[in-house]
Amino acid sequence: MAIHLPPHENMLPDAIQFLSPSALSNESFSALDEYDVHPRFLELQNELRTLLFASAQSAAPTRQHTPDLSAEGQSPPRLPGYRSLLQHLRIAQCQIPILRIIEYLRVWVSECAPWLDMFDEKRAFGVSVPVLAQTSPTVLFALLALSARQMARSGSAAVASQDSLELYSTAIASLTPALERKDESVLVAACILCALEMMSASPRDWRRHVEGCAALFEASSVHGFCGGSLQGVFWCYARMDLCGALIVECAESTVLPIGKWVLPETAAAGFDERAISEAFMAHAEQTPDMHANYAVYMCAKVCDLIAKRSRYVELGDDNGCDTPYFHNAWLHLWEELQLWAERRAPIMRPIMVIAGSAVTHHFPSVLYAHWGAISGNQLYHTSCILMLEVQATVTVSAATNLVHSPLWHARQIVGISLANSHKGCLNNAIQPLWIAGRIFTYRAEHKVVVDLLNYVEMSSGWAARWRIKDLEVAWGYPRGTFTHLRPG
Repeated sequence: MAIHLPPHENMLPDAIQFLSPSALSNESFSALDEYDVHPRFLELQNELRTLLFASAQSAAPTRQHTPDLSAEGQSPPRLPGYRSLLQHLRIAQCQIPILRIIEYLRVWVSECAPWLDMFDEKRAFGVSVPVLAQTSPTVLFALLALSARQMARSGSAAVASQDSLELYSTAIASLTPALERKDESVLVAACILCALEMMSASPRDWRRHVEGCAALFEASSVHGFCGGSLQGVFWCYARMDLCGALIVECAESTVLPIGKWVLPETAAAGFDERAISEAFMAHAEQTPDMHANYAVYMCAKVCDLIAKRSRYVELGDDNGCDTPYFHNAWLHLWEELQLWAERRAPIMRPIMVIAGSAVTHHFPSVLYAHWGAISGNQLYHTSCILMLEVQATVTVSAATNLVHSPLWHARQIVGISLANSHKGCLNNAIQPLWIAGRIFTYRAEHKVVVDLLNYVEMSSGWAARWRIKDLEVAWGYPRGTFTHLRPG
């Protein structure tokens, strides 16, 4: 049946519809701290990007090659466990006191790995990566650099920023021999350093930081179904790539083409979406966290479809995304989203839902037991909002009014963040909260979203307050109405 939604629930304001990256106001962004504009950090960014592109163009990293320190002109560590890590530090002539190194390792285990492993029950970053660091100095210094940056952004250590720069530099220096050997540590280290740069740089530059990592994945055989610890690494990268597309409001697709995300052989044969969908569900029966990764993939598909339509309509790009094609693709993708919601595993469903009331400004409380379910469901609701904003008339075989209400999905996104405090899910909530927040019309609702974004930045170290500036514009407030209010 055809469901015609009220215009105010379908139409995005003209000022932000199909916004191109160049249209993003620089006033929304500012340097996070001195690290963001440090000349050495900017120099290292360019050096890393050049190295990754050069490696991707020469040959793909191989997953069969085991990291070998002897290839770096040094003797491989002969001592087990932590003594191998100490040997890496001595070889690199690291000047950071060992007690601070130990603290950064603790932060990796307790703070960084949980959000990197958010959709990976096997915990590649929390379990496999520290083991890999015993034989790969590149991985060791990369994870230490990110941990130090995490501490600096959280205000936990005054010297952490300088330590992070030193460790970042050392990781890049040790990356060259690893690139020459083309071992799997390259992909792991590149993904970690990509996260470091995205945590440190202005959000407008995120796509640039993802590009080098995307080139490596495209040149390799690593994808969303490759298995092993690198599968978890890939999906960590994929979430960062998707975040970059959401930041520019789907004016551009993901850097790594969506066809390279899963089943490359299927994509080459015609990109059979049904086969890919069934493959996700089959994998999810064995590892339920694949439901969450499937939500990432579908949200990336939404961004890709909107980007194609935007380029066709606004730029005259002859990409075939005319009205009939777009309408048909929209219907298939909408049905896929609703099928995901219907077929979710029990751990991907809420364990408690409390309906919103006037006291809670009509925001529900939606509690999940599984960390992947928190962000996975937020991405589902985000995808639905984006889809409904670009298609004024929804035609499906059967549906409920709530599922076709952007306002309902927006309240679900906020309700999920209000009820779930898992730190691993905070940074991934920033863009969903922005997309949901701009729909609300009452000041009390606005204050709830602002408080959540303040909490995300304060608790995780990831920049979130810049989105408050954008929301002030979307809501029609003068600049500084909410941004001058610091969380208590």
